Amino acid sequence: MTTMELIRHRRSVRTFDGTPLRAEDAEAILAFAQKAENPWGLPIEWRLLSARASGLTSPVISGTDAWIAGKMKAAEHAEEAFGFEFESIVLYAESLGLGTTWIAGTMDRAAFEKAMDLRDGEVMPCVSPLGYPAGKMALKETLMRKGVKADSRLPFGQLFFDGGFDRPLTEEKAGPAAELLEMIRWAPSAVNKQPWRVVLLDGTAHFYEKKSKGFAGKDGWDLQKIDLGIAMNHLAAGLAERGADACFTCADPGLPAPPDTEYMASCPIGRTDA
Repeated sequence: MTTMELIRHRRSVRTFDGTPLRAEDAEAILAFAQKAENPWGLPIEWRLLSARASGLTSPVISGTDAWIAGKMKAAEHAEEAFGFEFESIVLYAESLGLGTTWIAGTMDRAAFEKAMDLRDGEVMPCVSPLGYPAGKMALKETLMRKGVKADSRLPFGQLFFDGGFDRPLTEEKAGPAAELLEMIRWAPSAVNKQPWRVVLLDGTAHFYEKKSKGFAGKDGWDLQKIDLGIAMNHLAAGLAERGADACFTCADPGLPAPPDTEYMASCPIGRTDA
């Protein structure tokens, strides 16, 4: 599949068929994860975990024993780095026919952190089950997906803007960049909030976070920044497929932004007109 096909084909899987993770798939995932990178150069340690061996549980997952989790030092841009790198692993798993789902809260976090040997100053933002999707989703999974409208996304013009937030961008105006932006649009996010906003200005995509209540902790950790990292990953993957490298920088263009909207990063994408 192309990257866009992987992105559109993938869904969060919570119901697995009970088949143990094949050794060759486990080895491939771990090898890929150990080579994965993020634009901020922050190191992340990835591990495969056994639910039975480590006493791991999640009330929303059934039919698999295998999990993947990552830990890293808390640092500036840690959330975006984690989201970016984990999404690379998630899409690779999809290419192998494996199901995944991002989980940050609906799990026995203490058990997972113990299994990851979490130390002072380290964070384990999210985990994912790994396995082979069942032929039919469980009722609870169907209801969860329906509740967050998991198969839909906000309209193009609500997410992307032409030079400023007062000018919604159309696919026609975006020209060759439209497919790249569509890959961003279909990024997964916590309860499908889609917190990314992108302003295209002089051939550069400027990413912003549209903040929602309840995602930022008192310690400053912001789960929605993980979602921004996922969206940035999709842009990088799209550029790579076109033979171009993504270069993310902090180059705030100083544009007036709506309330609760924070600048995050910028990436040149070339011409945006047809």
